[in-house]
Amino acid sequence: MKSHPPSSSKTPVRFRMPTAENLIPIRLDIENEGQRFKDSFTWNPTDPDSEVISFAKRTVKDLKLPPIFVTQISQSIHSQLAEFRSYEGQEMHLKERIVPIKLDIRVNNTVLRDQFLWDISNLESDPEEFARTLCKDLDIEDLEVGPTIAVCIREQLFEIAIQGVASARESRVGKKGRRGAESFINSKMSSSSLDLVKLFGSKGSVVRKRKDWYLYEPIVDILSNEEAEALDAREVRNAR
Repeated sequence: MKSHPPSSSKTPVRFRMPTAENLIPIRLDIENEGQRFKDSFTWNPTDPDSEVISFAKRTVKDLKLPPIFVTQISQSIHSQLAEFRSYEGQEMHLKERIVPIKLDIRVNNTVLRDQFLWDISNLESDPEEFARTLCKDLDIEDLEVGPTIAVCIREQLFEIAIQGVASARESRVGKKGRRGAESFINSKMSSSSLDLVKLFGSKGSVVRKRKDWYLYEPIVDILSNEEAEALDAREVRNAR
């Protein structure tokens, strides 16, 4: 992926996911009638809302879940879509170019822990492609791990984008002197971020500091079926 220079601070940036595709992360964790359904995936916010109920019905049918799950799945997806849409059209200030991303996930029998830095000024970045490459590099065979990594990255980028909206609001209501001070601080931070990119020698959106490679090296554990079942049981108890 090519690196792109940060947008000028004078050019308003409207709220969106800071990635090539404006896909939002959806996470479901629903328990009813003694059954629990967990899933995570991405959704295009421009898709018609009618797709939500269709998706819920297909999911319930395919997994043989109780019919009540149709309503619960639909409501959860609609709620998360509504949150995203509530920010659309608003101005967004991304003060930092380089942000930390952390992964601590378990998918079936695979546990992955990793952390790295992400260049959010590169609006051509692709979490899904990064996840596929990471799984290939780490010899992760479970096909469900890649999409889960992408969702985890997008969830963190979503939170950063929301913070950018809040920052833009503060800038509009702040006093002139305060705005001037923030402009100076942001300029210093931007300069620091640029130095960081040069130091890491990154040509894409993901960077790792060379001297810290031994600290941030990805850790992959493959659990036995017994270990995975024990963790599942513990999660169920904690959820209750």
